[in-house]
Amino acid sequence: MKAPKFVVDNNVGKLAKWLRMMGYDTVFFNGSDDSRMVAIARAENRVILTRDTEIMKRRLVTSGRLRAILITSDKVEQQIKQVKEALNLEPKFMPFSLCLECNQPLGERSKEQVKERVPAYVFKTHDQYMECPTCHRVYWRGTHWQAMTLRLDRFIKG
Repeated sequence: MKAPKFVVDNNVGKLAKWLRMMGYDTVFFNGSDDSRMVAIARAENRVILTRDTEIMKRRLVTSGRLRAILITSDKVEQQIKQVKEALNLEPKFMPFSLCLECNQPLGERSKEQVKERVPAYVFKTHDQYMECPTCHRVYWRGTHWQAMTLRLDRFIKG
């Protein structure tokens, strides 16, 4: 089964970051025109994740032609749990494979390729790096990565 893709509106914005962290293709919609978000979801076969009850009343959603989940909690842990249960998501994901900022697949980079773009201590203590081809943000497996990994494990198991 193909992994679902999501469009997340700004009222559950943190959820987008965490879904990306889990490796799920997630577009963050920051506009106010719900019709535009619905159009994106239809065109790209995405599930809408929202706290906006008005979106849930749209004919495309009520007829089942467009999948949308009304997120009930304001806590990201509960939001992930709700999405996981609603879509019966398996923990078969590619963590840390997408840029947390712009949702693009990350590419591996050598130490030399990032030498001038990471702190000296990071360069000295890490050998593996990933980079976003669009925004050029560089990622490495430091203490922040470890903390996010532990939190993701709790989300998935919880």
